[in-house]
Amino acid sequence: MLKKLTFALAIISIVSCSKKFDEMNINKKQPKEVPAETLFASAAKNLNRQVATLNVNRNVTKLWSQYLTETTYVDESNYDLISRNIPEQEFTTMYRDVLQDLNQAKINTEEETYVLNDDIIAKSNRLAIIEILTVYSYERLTTIFGNVPYSEALASDNNLPKYDDANTIYLDISDRLTAAINSLNVAGGSFASGYDNMFEGDVATWKKFAYGLQMKMGIMLADQNPAKAQSLISDAWNNVFSSASEGAYFPFLSASPNTNPIYEDLVLSGRSDFVAANTIVDMMNSLNDPRIGFYFTYAPNTTTYVGGDYGASNSYGLCSHAGDVMHTAEMPNVLMDYSEIEFYKAEAIERGIGTGNAETHYNNAITASIEYWGGTAQDATNYLATTNVAYTTAPGNYKQKIGTQAWLAYYNRGVMGWTTYRRLDYPVMNLAANAGGELTPKRYTYPINEQTLNGANYGMASSAIGGDLKSTKLWWDLN
Repeated sequence: MLKKLTFALAIISIVSCSKKFDEMNINKKQPKEVPAETLFASAAKNLNRQVATLNVNRNVTKLWSQYLTETTYVDESNYDLISRNIPEQEFTTMYRDVLQDLNQAKINTEEETYVLNDDIIAKSNRLAIIEILTVYSYERLTTIFGNVPYSEALASDNNLPKYDDANTIYLDISDRLTAAINSLNVAGGSFASGYDNMFEGDVATWKKFAYGLQMKMGIMLADQNPAKAQSLISDAWNNVFSSASEGAYFPFLSASPNTNPIYEDLVLSGRSDFVAANTIVDMMNSLNDPRIGFYFTYAPNTTTYVGGDYGASNSYGLCSHAGDVMHTAEMPNVLMDYSEIEFYKAEAIERGIGTGNAETHYNNAITASIEYWGGTAQDATNYLATTNVAYTTAPGNYKQKIGTQAWLAYYNRGVMGWTTYRRLDYPVMNLAANAGGELTPKRYTYPINEQTLNGANYGMASSAIGGDLKSTKLWWDLN
């Protein structure tokens, strides 16, 4: 009997010790599941960093928009995507660091249970806001690449997702966006301010941003699907940002790792890789544009603005540089602003969508941009009186007038400037000095990793869009 008791006590002791050892292997300070709010905040930060960055390993659209050009190493200004595998960085950031986090934030939020009505409303609002940023992210991917993984993109058990038709994706995410907008309750709560760094939990402003995204998507569809474009734009018309005090800005901080990535690229790197491009500087000089002193510095030891030849090896000491504001750690990233909305409205009116006067919205857009960068209302008035700026006398049709001025206003917003050029065919871009006559690309090519690891789906996607080439026009680019 004693032997049996001793053996039983030994077994209990072993089990007890095993449990203690198991507990010792658990880091109680490391949660098993990251909270939805943290995932959302991380996704928003990663999205804004990717949109903002000037790092040539990650995002070359500020170069391809011909706002800036390079000095010693000029491959990226001459449209080389392969040497640094830039498309892979875009794919990885958007799918792994943004969309996966947003998807998990959605899953975790859906699992939350509440009793109080206010909490239930706040949960619904958080899900809608997650959906809005998800739509924004897929919209970016389709306008950069064309067909991309979508229906199978976030499945944890599928490392080789198929590519979906970009037009089909666009229509689906527009429906998802509409549903998200309709589910927002502006009287309710959402994310706490520490997790929503864009709007501090303000649901009404999220709704205006979402309607602005809807208007943007309508404009993108205008040539390809006029009926859908009209529906989206008309629905959004009176619900978007309505003054220059409103916009979607992501704040950065003064200390690493939360500074604006442009500050890291221009200041912390200690490098002199970028100068102003002659494409934008020459135009701003010719128009006496009051923003030029905010966009750029004088060329060293001069009182003139000098742009480097786009795509050439330029001397940092002879050209203008990015302006002082671009060298500040806390400069916010712009996802959308009032100026953008007003350009859309001017264009929509010219296309027969919406009511009002295109010139009024054009003037509003330019004025908002000038004042945002530090100019005065009088600066805007004088500029709009310039023959080549005034809507009634500026050269060309509405695409040239709006395209040129929107491109100027989108300085520091690379994808926006590049997309405006691709969509409206204005302004006229310079030929890159060392690109062998190659025109400004129409899209990013797919990542090399997709070609080698997901070859079958890559091949079908490449064939579907007309070839995995930089010159391949995307589904919305009909002109």
